[in-house]
Amino acid sequence: MDRVIPLDLTRLTVRELNHFLHHQLPTGDAVRVEILNPNGMHNLAVGLDAPAEIDILGHAGYFIAGMNKRANVTVHGNVGWSVAENIMSGTVRVKGCASECAGASGHGGLLVIEEDASSRCGISLKGGDIVVVGSVGHMSAFMAQAGTLVVCGDAGGSLGDSLYEATIYVGGAIHSLGADAQEEPMTAADVARVSELLTKAGITRDAKSFKRVASKRSLYHWHADAGQEY
Repeated sequence: MDRVIPLDLTRLTVRELNHFLHHQLPTGDAVRVEILNPNGMHNLAVGLDAPAEIDILGHAGYFIAGMNKRANVTVHGNVGWSVAENIMSGTVRVKGCASECAGASGHGGLLVIEEDASSRCGISLKGGDIVVVGSVGHMSAFMAQAGTLVVCGDAGGSLGDSLYEATIYVGGAIHSLGADAQEEPMTAADVARVSELLTKAGITRDAKSFKRVASKRSLYHWHADAGQEY
């Protein structure tokens, strides 16, 4: 049976918690850690670089599981701003809702939000994948450069504003598209990609029902004679 280490935040500071995860977990024999009584605290389980299972048992605050590498982190509740910010690899799963900027600047790995995400979900995404089971707020995938955002519900205004090479798939309604974003036909490759990510996220949904949003690529180069048309 796998060893489980409980870490209680009524007895440990956040600094002590993260110090253990950084310096003792990679060399120990634990494969699962339970973080007890998070009570909305910020910066939990940041900068992980170990193939461990981390369960945060409750609601958490800002910058949870930031810069994650290799670990699988599950939050059994809601989170504040910037969960999985700059994620490199591994998986971060939120079993509730997420506030603004979920998955910001993610380079790799997978972020799953089982309910709704607020505005700017996937902002400046650089290669990771995000799956939101619910809806996302305005300006999601703003300046997303690479990677994939899958939204099973609705998307707020200005979706994909200033989008580069990232791709967005939306299962519900799109309030409006941002500058340089456009809806494109779903291909067989798109259906396969959505199906793959839904399977990874543990979601049962018809991949053919999604809409594809990508960049028009007209903002790649600035033109002096364009004035204020951008």
